[in-house]
Amino acid sequence: MVTGPPVFAAIADPTRRAILDAIRGRERSAGEIASLFPVSRPAISKHLRVLRGAGLVRERRVARSRLYSLDPAPLREVERWLDHYRVFWAARLHDLKRVVERQERRPQPGRNP
Repeated sequence: MVTGPPVFAAIADPTRRAILDAIRGRERSAGEIASLFPVSRPAISKHLRVLRGAGLVRERRVARSRLYSLDPAPLREVERWLDHYRVFWAARLHDLKRVVERQERRPQPGRNP
């Protein structure tokens, strides 16, 4: 179970992340979103409700349709959290680069220099 701010719980599910990807470029209707997934429309509605609750999705009603679009603002919280790990991974990648460069400088058996 994911605890903490609702944005983390919302993006913990792969279907919800895929919904965010689907509406990243343009507004889509609920039916259009549902047609992209092999799950029921009620299941997609529940996912959209979670995403709305986390503030990641805006809903706009046009006649009888509901149109959904991405609101990326809550993802800044995730980005701030990830910033702490970027430093860690940058250091690890730098260490890996040094190891690879050292290995490339060593003569290897069976290879002509």
